[in-house]
Amino acid sequence: MPRPATKQELLNAMQSERQQLTRVLRQLGPHGQSAPFGFAHRDRCVRDVLGHLAAWQQLFLSWYRLGMAGGDPQMPANGHSWKTTPALNAQILTDCQSVTLARTRRRLTDRHRRIREIVRQHSDAELFTKRHYHWTGSTSLGSYIVSATSAHDRWAVRLLQRHWQDLQEP
Repeated sequence: MPRPATKQELLNAMQSERQQLTRVLRQLGPHGQSAPFGFAHRDRCVRDVLGHLAAWQQLFLSWYRLGMAGGDPQMPANGHSWKTTPALNAQILTDCQSVTLARTRRRLTDRHRRIREIVRQHSDAELFTKRHYHWTGSTSLGSYIVSATSAHDRWAVRLLQRHWQDLQEP
């Protein structure tokens, strides 16, 4: 699927990739959702993957809130630069260890809904014109949203499909 370039394409991509994620979670069932991965990866189970998605969506929501209020959010997070994203992801993994899968899923659903509402509030130009908002730097608001939603969901689906395939092997 090409990277969205309009509001409708973005909404469609968000819906399509989230439906794919929902399908693979359903396919895994309760056992697969609670089983550890049988391969080496930073994230070690479904909860870790969904926690990663939820955390990055929360980061986006924080950037958006501060940026739209006239502030300059530190991206990707306080104390981190884009070069230290691996360390940030490691911290996210640590932080999500104390959260249940059920709570993580609720967080992810709520944050996805909130981001869809944000998309609906903006025009194509506001979403996809680079530098339209000072806080997005040299990119566009839509690009950040794609990264926090549909692109990240696609990554999660590939990883969870690999987990499902491993569970199918004798």
